[in-house]
Amino acid sequence: MDRRILVGKGDTPQFILGRYANRHGLVAGATGTGKTVTLQVLAEGFSELGVPVFAADIKGDLSGIAVAGEAKPKLAERARQVGVEAYAPAASPTVFWDVFGELGHPLRATVSDLGPLLLSRLLDLSEVQASVLHLVFKYADDHGLLLLDLKDLRATLQFVADNARELGADYGLVGKASVGAIQRALLQLESGGAEAFFGEPALDLNDLLRTDLTGRGIVNVLAAEKLFHKPKLYATCLLWLLSELFENLPERGDAELPRLVFFFDEAHLLFKDAPKVLVDKVEQVVRLIRSKGVGIYFVTQNPLDLPDAVLGQLGNRVQHALRAFTPRDHKAVRAAAETFRANPALDVATAITELGVGEALVSTLQDQGVPGIVERTLIRPPRSRIGPATMEERRAVIQRSPVGGRYEQAVDRESAYERLARRAQAESAAAPAAAGDTGWWDRGSAGAEPSSTPSARPAARRRSDTAVEAAIKSATRSAASSIGRELGRQLLRGVLGSLRRR
Repeated sequence: MDRRILVGKGDTPQFILGRYANRHGLVAGATGTGKTVTLQVLAEGFSELGVPVFAADIKGDLSGIAVAGEAKPKLAERARQVGVEAYAPAASPTVFWDVFGELGHPLRATVSDLGPLLLSRLLDLSEVQASVLHLVFKYADDHGLLLLDLKDLRATLQFVADNARELGADYGLVGKASVGAIQRALLQLESGGAEAFFGEPALDLNDLLRTDLTGRGIVNVLAAEKLFHKPKLYATCLLWLLSELFENLPERGDAELPRLVFFFDEAHLLFKDAPKVLVDKVEQVVRLIRSKGVGIYFVTQNPLDLPDAVLGQLGNRVQHALRAFTPRDHKAVRAAAETFRANPALDVATAITELGVGEALVSTLQDQGVPGIVERTLIRPPRSRIGPATMEERRAVIQRSPVGGRYEQAVDRESAYERLARRAQAESAAAPAAAGDTGWWDRGSAGAEPSSTPSARPAARRRSDTAVEAAIKSATRSAASSIGRELGRQLLRGVLGSLRRR
């Protein structure tokens, strides 16, 4: 069986070999040079080999992979130029996902799945605030509090703040100012619509590793037109998926084909303003995840968008045209040229600026994993539609999806919010009874001799009242505020229409 993907043809045909597809790759080039079509060609090729694919669709154009293309003369001619004699349009098996549940099946994760590191990045927390968030996660783990959605996290944050003195010996000091800053960041995140991403049922990774009845890999397309306008949420969502794959998939070693190929479009968003600890995490995942059978292909405009430690891990490269108008552009051209294995017959730095739409410089790993000599290459045409699917076509794909009905209905099971609210209610109910057992008026009503000092009675009453009031306020403050917000949200959902893994 021919386990390779035809990318295009230069002086010789250019292939990505299946056994080296997990050595990662890069698709780079300026806007409008054909990166999305190249991504589509590669996704089709992996699907035909039986390899599932995950790709984010920034502009909606990639949705056309679910629809058969048209046998247009230009496409047929391009196919002949690259050595494909019989151009046969065909659709790829596709599953659409959408964080907001509008253009595909809802894609969700729990707060615990995301973890404090990614959540700190998403909330843009300072180092001190991030340490408080780590503390909250630690407390929740130690006490069996499930952090599934944002209200769970808010309730646990408030509980830790209200009991900071008692928890300080075991978990360290918690500043109320830091907790307040985190709560404000959560509120801002929630108002931006990110609440839809957190909750259950969370994504089952096995649903990304499916093939259809004919053995073709499913192409999982994340509708990101709306998500892309929230760049930190977009980058966090994709990095969470990579982290989940890395942590949950078993070691596989070298194989004839990868288990999954992951395309990370607009990859520069992953590293923009990212703290060093997060960049180190990405570098670790990229370096080690290939042993799990996962290939990562970064799609970006400029190779300089990626750290050198990541760029050095990308063995299969497709470089579309770059425009050299500024000093940084010239630096990018030189950097891109220097990463290829030299071709004596080609001035790579000059060719990068002269490539037309649908052309690219291609170098892929050959036998023994050695990079091939770079060639100026015509990219083959995809068999599916170049351009977006219509809403009717998208809905038809969703209706016959193999995961249909599994994620559409959100589930809100008992978790940290409910447990803390019940605890606060129990404490508030117990406080008056406990205070009543020791009041001087109880002794008087039972026939006991009242205090011989009349002035002591009002003072004792005031002290008892104050103690009871303080206990009630402390015990119910967190639950009352959280319950009030939740009731308000439920009422609003009722008026406007409402919209795991533990």
